[in-house]
Amino acid sequence: MIDKPVLDNPTLLKADELGRIEIVECDGVRCIRRDIRAARWWARLFAYRAAAREARALAKLDGIDGVPRLLAWNGHELLRSYIAGKPMQQAQPADPRYYRDALRLLAQLHRRGIVHNDLAKEPNWLVQDDGRPALVDFQIAWTRGKRGRLFRMLAREDVRHLLKHKRTYCAHALSARQRTMLNTPAPHSRLWRATGKRLYKLIARRVFGYWDNEGKGRVRD
Repeated sequence: MIDKPVLDNPTLLKADELGRIEIVECDGVRCIRRDIRAARWWARLFAYRAAAREARALAKLDGIDGVPRLLAWNGHELLRSYIAGKPMQQAQPADPRYYRDALRLLAQLHRRGIVHNDLAKEPNWLVQDDGRPALVDFQIAWTRGKRGRLFRMLAREDVRHLLKHKRTYCAHALSARQRTMLNTPAPHSRLWRATGKRLYKLIARRVFGYWDNEGKGRVRD
């Protein structure tokens, strides 16, 4: 970790009720800073818990290619390494190798006891400059490490969300087994779609300015 990084040349990526996300130079190396001190007063507790959860997840995933490296977390700012690439909705990966590598990446996460939990959002998937997959935004990840029934169910949903993206951009490469998985969401996913999803979308759009799967949010002053 970087103990006291020198931060220069910030470039704003997103600023909303949960704080600011910027590209900065950390002692001459490009990285990403999440600053929760800029969060609205009513959202600061949630912003802190989300950033702390992301820090725990990244620490447990240290050394995995395709996952940002945790550089620092002091309770106010989270610094992680920068991964060069484009978000999925821009790159629109059509190469079956991308999805094979993405499945391997998810398997590595799950072996370390981490479930991402937010892979329906295309911006959380990156296509690196060399075409390989990467994952970002671990704010609501499962980090408990326990691998019981709930863990397995959530891990399966990680995979199913990846397959939904594969269906969008590379449908011809879906296997029969993968198509079956797509058509059988987990019970909690069916319950969520039937009950809480509409309320979640309303809050996400009205409060945070998030629209569909773009995941950008509004930029506030």
